[in-house]
Amino acid sequence: MEKQATRYLEIITGIFVAVVIISNIASTKILLFGPFTFDGGTLLFPVSYIFGDILTEVYGYKASRRVIWTGFLSVLGMSAVLWIVGVLPAAEGWPYQEAYHNILMVTPRIAIASLIAFSAGEFSNSFILAKMKILTDGKHLWMRTIGSTLVGEGVDTMLFCVIAFAGTLPGDLLMAIIISNYIFKVGIEIAATPATYKLVGFLKKREEIDVYDRETNFNPFSMQI
Repeated sequence: MEKQATRYLEIITGIFVAVVIISNIASTKILLFGPFTFDGGTLLFPVSYIFGDILTEVYGYKASRRVIWTGFLSVLGMSAVLWIVGVLPAAEGWPYQEAYHNILMVTPRIAIASLIAFSAGEFSNSFILAKMKILTDGKHLWMRTIGSTLVGEGVDTMLFCVIAFAGTLPGDLLMAIIISNYIFKVGIEIAATPATYKLVGFLKKREEIDVYDRETNFNPFSMQI
């Protein structure tokens, strides 16, 4: 039976938002890591999908929807503040305006790509996990977390890379970035499966909640609480 005791939901929300914000800032650097080429945010961003899985599995799609929009609005606010600070006149003698501009004032195209990809990917992930939970009657958690991530990370990676870089990077480099990002992100999700099991079990036991979204409105823009 569902209960609305959510002692840990606020903590998870805070961690989720922090991960998303840090990942967006770190994504300004492109890394070469062995055979992979990806932005720095890729090192941390897959954690948001792990927490997205946990949110949907334990608290349900509606709670996950609120957290996703919280992350979206937080990133939007961060981008706006960084942009405003960047265009304001620098103090006399402060020599880092160009460095600030290059690192923190992401182009509108990249900012838009990040927001669209984040929301589409996270909602796809949450929707599929919630539906698979009903279809599997709550069994085979690994199948739900990995299956939803395969789709969610695919949507996220493809949208971000195409919107942000199509036409500005050679086609082979763009494809290399897409493939590298996708493989790395999914790999982290798979590797984290044992930890996901433990966190889900802990939260279900302590919160005494295990939501099945049988009557849920899955419209991502719904205001239903």
